[in-house]
Amino acid sequence: MAFRTAFDCLWCGTAHVVGSPDDLEGYAQLCPACVGRAGENGFLRFRLKAALAERSAGAPGTSAPADGVPPVEDLSGEMKAYYAARAPEYDDWYLRTGRYSRGPVHDLAWTADLDSATLWLDGLPIQGEIVELAAGTGWWSALLAGKGVLSLYDANELPLDRARDRLLAHGLRAHIHVRDAWAEPDRAVDALYCGFWLSHVPRARLTEFLELARRWLKPGGLFAFIDSRPDPHSGAVDQEVSAEVEVAPRRLADGREFRVVKVYWQPAELEAALRAAGFSRAEVTTTSRFFLLGSATA
Repeated sequence: MAFRTAFDCLWCGTAHVVGSPDDLEGYAQLCPACVGRAGENGFLRFRLKAALAERSAGAPGTSAPADGVPPVEDLSGEMKAYYAARAPEYDDWYLRTGRYSRGPVHDLAWTADLDSATLWLDGLPIQGEIVELAAGTGWWSALLAGKGVLSLYDANELPLDRARDRLLAHGLRAHIHVRDAWAEPDRAVDALYCGFWLSHVPRARLTEFLELARRWLKPGGLFAFIDSRPDPHSGAVDQEVSAEVEVAPRRLADGREFRVVKVYWQPAELEAALRAAGFSRAEVTTTSRFFLLGSATA
């Protein structure tokens, strides 16, 4: 994460200006109070540890280019902070409530597309041992947990708490653990699912992630995903949608702003990338307006 001399704390939102170019707060983008609380909070410990490494390396989140091409900034820490802070309001996006309500016509189209995506996922031959990466608040986890033995992972604990509550409300069980989507697989399973994660994979790393997804699966295993299309009414009222950029700003209801990787893939390019990564029967389709639906066989 890039060093900043002035910022709003990624955890509490307090505005802070650093005193010198060596201040750890500028690398962590945490205010002094939150740095002091790092022993109490997993995310704060993660940011503090990363900031120490960045400061000691003398390069905040990037590496020096060998070929003169500017490096792509690593936004993984900022994205983790955003989704941890967004956990209480994340389901508003699915439900079209609060800042995500875009009026009766667009909200009705959203609900119809969400129903289509749900029916599509429910109709896939998902069974056996299932892994869900970047599960967030578990919107899709209840459906998956009814099809086999589900392990759901996310890089943040706070969204997983909500996923756990959702499963309990449905009388379902799953193995729930904090685990980064980029972590190397520890076993091969029958099915892998990612909801709205591929759009957070930088273009330069798509092949890398799809090869990792392939390693999660037994021969004949199924990889499935749902993701975003660049409809201008898919996000919050204060959120711009652009298919031309790879990094997009995201705001929370309290006004805090973060940057995330957001890539709007085309079906044909994902199908080609899946085949190149060793998948067969790759098929990526779309709903009427809002979603990509993809599946492939290992």
